[in-house]
Amino acid sequence: MAGPQCCSNPPTLNPSAGGGHVEQLGGLSSYVSGSPDSKHAILLISDVFGYESPNLRKLADKVAAAGFYVVVPDFLHGDPYKPENADRPVQVWLKDHGPDKAVEEAKPVIEAVKSKGVSAVGAAGFCWGAKVVVELAKSEHIQAAVLLHPSFVTLDDIKGVKAHIAVLGAEHDHLSPPALLKQFEEVLTAKSEVDSYVKIFPKVSHGWTVRYNVEDEFAVKSAEESHQNLLEWFAKHLK
Repeated sequence: MAGPQCCSNPPTLNPSAGGGHVEQLGGLSSYVSGSPDSKHAILLISDVFGYESPNLRKLADKVAAAGFYVVVPDFLHGDPYKPENADRPVQVWLKDHGPDKAVEEAKPVIEAVKSKGVSAVGAAGFCWGAKVVVELAKSEHIQAAVLLHPSFVTLDDIKGVKAHIAVLGAEHDHLSPPALLKQFEEVLTAKSEVDSYVKIFPKVSHGWTVRYNVEDEFAVKSAEESHQNLLEWFAKHLK
């Protein structure tokens, strides 16, 4: 299920990356950026490489600059997937880090955020994190969701969604191929109570929104376009 694509272009993790800070929130170490006085909060849920990814934190800071209180929890508990560890391939790693566990751990984080006076919460998930977000989107925990190159998300998941949802996918993606995303779109279009859109980005691969090469102009431009779409979606449905 999780092929080599899920783990390509791994980031160089940096615990001090970003302009925000790390604090305990709802029982998890979380990278936090933006004003806690904001009435609109967004959870960013990482891929298998975790919350110390510099590109992910850079995106958190960008979302915070647009007026959101942004929280990137460490759902991997300091144990991100390490491609160089041959004794623990991703299928083995996933046994210790099922997205279902993160769904339960996200609930106290959301409560902690709401206790700061936040009136609306959105969540965006990348690869592994998208499965966590789609589960949260099936309940009242979040008001808006964005899935970016999702992993493990099924048609049944999409059928259960109650939050407004955007799905951003890649033309080259074995985990969520365009044909599957088209099926997602058909299901979502039939749900009149849920606002949704599905967009497939040309000439990019799974992971492109956070695992891009900062020196590749096209890769950066495609990633930034997805970030802008994410911001517009949350501005529309949370503010």
